[in-house]
Amino acid sequence: MDRKLEKKTWTPKFVLLITGGIALLSFVVFQFLFADNRATLNVDRERISVATVSRGEFTDYIPVSGNMEPAETFYLDAIEGGIIQQVVRESGALVDKGDTLLILTNSNLQLDVMQRETMLYEQINNLRQTRLLLDQNDLSQQGQLAEIDYQISLLKPQYSRYKELHDKKLVSDRELEEIKEEYDYNLKRKQLTYASYRNDSIARSIQMNQLRQSEQRMQMSLDGVGRILDHLVIRAPITGQLAMVKIEIGQSINCGERYGQIDILDRFKVRVPIDELYLPRVGIGLTGSFTLSGVNYEVEVDKIYPNITNGRFEVDMVFTADAPPGARRGQTVRIRLELGDSEKTLLLPTGGFYKDTGGNWVFVLNEAGDKAVKREIRLGRKNPEFYEVLEGLEPGDRVIVSGYENFGKNEVLVVR
Repeated sequence: MDRKLEKKTWTPKFVLLITGGIALLSFVVFQFLFADNRATLNVDRERISVATVSRGEFTDYIPVSGNMEPAETFYLDAIEGGIIQQVVRESGALVDKGDTLLILTNSNLQLDVMQRETMLYEQINNLRQTRLLLDQNDLSQQGQLAEIDYQISLLKPQYSRYKELHDKKLVSDRELEEIKEEYDYNLKRKQLTYASYRNDSIARSIQMNQLRQSEQRMQMSLDGVGRILDHLVIRAPITGQLAMVKIEIGQSINCGERYGQIDILDRFKVRVPIDELYLPRVGIGLTGSFTLSGVNYEVEVDKIYPNITNGRFEVDMVFTADAPPGARRGQTVRIRLELGDSEKTLLLPTGGFYKDTGGNWVFVLNEAGDKAVKREIRLGRKNPEFYEVLEGLEPGDRVIVSGYENFGKNEVLVVR
């Protein structure tokens, strides 16, 4: 007898298909919702540099190079031109104030000085002659006044006697009138002569004062002309080290030409060129330091030259204490110039990544160190050792700081 066979729904094949479908769907959902689909690149661990973010003291400074220079220099310019007759002290010699350096000769200048002296002597003699005439005129007027006083002294008693005799009818009216007229004439003459003498004395006093001043000025001019020839003998104005351009006997030096300088060697400064980008941040009083022969020296900005040449400006830095012993002009030192005060902050060591990212993002390693993920950050100030971290990183984060030029646009790095 035949038996009807029932068809099984959950056959092994059907169960297998259902299981496979569910697994495939789960994989698709996982890939869509949870899987990391970012671009990934495998990198060799030996070809990257890793640095750890830490909290520490950030010092805002830049390294600069400067050259030693004497703190004070006297330049030697020719006051009078001439031909070099003798070189007394050579360049590089140590000289004392007043030492003769060069002797010049100038025939035209010598002739000109002689002519000037002759003219001044003539003018001085003319002034003295004028003053002599004024003195003679004064004596002449004083003599006239003396003569008038003498006549009055004679006429006054005579007039008194004639008056008494006239009262006694012993002299005529005409004789009295004549002596009276003569006496009155001399009194009036004295009054007019004295008024003229007084006015002339005032004018003469002013004129004599002007003559004395003119003579003094001419005498000073004469002394100055006499000293012109002294400028042909060039002497050291201060004590120091002489530095001159190459000069030879017979060479001509023009008036105003700079032929050398004298450096004062007891004090030094450092002339430092700095990139123009730092001009707004550099001010008087900024400090710096450098090490020379194992000794640390501190310097500070004393003068700023804001003129920019080839993208740089210059500053003079002076020593806060003693300069290095044996310092020489032109000696180069490497200075750590501080642009601001130190403060505690989050620090990231410098590296080549900055030129590729501009400091806007970095690759940060996970704890295992086998994967690095791109992370947005924000950096602040920079010195040659560290960047100041403002956002995006925490102490202990490990960051790839080598260059990113080979990583392309990948966002995940697998470190092997």
